[in-house]
Amino acid sequence: MGIERIQGLPCWLGAVTAEPMSGGLSNEIWKVTDGAGAHVVRFGADYPFHHVFRDREAMVARAAATLGFGPAVEWSGPGVMVTAYLGARTWGAADVAANPQRVGALLREFHQRMKGEVEGAAFLFDVFHVIRDYGRTLARAGSPFAGRVPGFLELAEGLEGAQVPLPIIFGHHDLLPANFLEDPDRLWLIDYEYAGFGTAMFDLAGAASNAGMDQGAAGRLLAAYLGHAPDAAFLRAFAAMQVASLLREAMWAMVSDIYLAAPGVDYKAYAGDNLARMEGELARFRAEYGMT
Repeated sequence: MGIERIQGLPCWLGAVTAEPMSGGLSNEIWKVTDGAGAHVVRFGADYPFHHVFRDREAMVARAAATLGFGPAVEWSGPGVMVTAYLGARTWGAADVAANPQRVGALLREFHQRMKGEVEGAAFLFDVFHVIRDYGRTLARAGSPFAGRVPGFLELAEGLEGAQVPLPIIFGHHDLLPANFLEDPDRLWLIDYEYAGFGTAMFDLAGAASNAGMDQGAAGRLLAAYLGHAPDAAFLRAFAAMQVASLLREAMWAMVSDIYLAAPGVDYKAYAGDNLARMEGELARFRAEYGMT
């Protein structure tokens, strides 16, 4: 795909140079420089098995850029999006864990403002539906993980039962540390493939679990988001959702192992890593709250 397709895009000013960028788990990403400056080109098809549709993603990315959460979308077409190159530093898990108040404040603003900017039909992200759908996909494909699906679904049912009613917001739903970028002026969010309407709990739990936040940092994240300390029921739901977030990430990798082949990505190993982290969070949940 690469350089030939990049050169054929109609959005460049003069000659272009391109170099691949690392970090993508499912998409091909390039830094491209032309007469106007530097840009990021990302190639990625629709992934119905992941509920990812690129026209919707481009719309959300434009809305996020309008509100100052993400980089400007300079051009998009079927399977490709060109955004401004920010030159910002990509965060790691330690950065997210060290800045829970900043992350909480950013998510609160994102959730409050994005729902007024996105267009078209509403689309929903429900992690428990995603887990059930991934289970069907794994079983139908004869995945080597298929035998574990009944246990995953039983666990998810208990975790879903631990949730509390919350208002509908517009969330990001893929808060891996690498989707936070920092420059001297602001903290950015990138990659809106899974963005949609839902509740705040998945974003909060995902930010915490993906970064390996300890209980103290997670408490500061929640207080910054809510504007007050959470009550006991909210804390139980949050702890359960951290387990669900890691289970979804593991099952994402299992499904990706069937359909995707990003260079240098070992989806089975990524699934195993997230399952191990999930087991740790589940043990902590059960020690604090009992069985789901």
